[in-house]
Amino acid sequence: MSKSENTKQFIVEKTAFVFNIKGYAGTSMNDIMNVTGLSKGCIYGNFANKDEIALAAFDYNHNKVNEHMKRRISATDYSIERLLVYPNTYRNYFRYSYLQAGCPILNTSTEADDTHPRLKERAVKALDFWKASIENQIKRGIVRKEIKDDTDPAEIAVVMISMIEGAFMHAKVTNRTKELKIAMEFLEKLIIGLKA
Repeated sequence: MSKSENTKQFIVEKTAFVFNIKGYAGTSMNDIMNVTGLSKGCIYGNFANKDEIALAAFDYNHNKVNEHMKRRISATDYSIERLLVYPNTYRNYFRYSYLQAGCPILNTSTEADDTHPRLKERAVKALDFWKASIENQIKRGIVRKEIKDDTDPAEIAVVMISMIEGAFMHAKVTNRTKELKIAMEFLEKLIIGLKA
């Protein structure tokens, strides 16, 4: 990587957590300068505006979650265990630094739904990707005769995502994990119930 690419990557990595905690509107240029230790000129020498940094930070946060899930899912071959990675991860979100500030999709969706069309578009793509990933795991399980053949992949994917995001939001707002754990235990039962 060139020096410019390294600097851009540094800015994104340092600001990703701040954007996930404070959101786009709540993150100021002073926050960006403080967390990176760089001048405004240096930052604007690498990014045209705060929008570009926010979009790159969202992509970075989303990719961190994606890579974690991909590694954990790939570590097992059995379809039910692959689906169980989701409740197991989100039940223990506090173990993962990139989830401690909240789910980047949920945080971005909540803030950007009416105020920032480009961030909203990124969140929509991330949700669509997540839904398709779960659907593909279910379809794979049906083909392998590990999941009941009358299972509707889209239906299960929507329910899983909704339960995870709703329970995650509940935990972040209340600063309690009790309800999150209840929801993830219920989701586990739902997934185990798909077994062929």
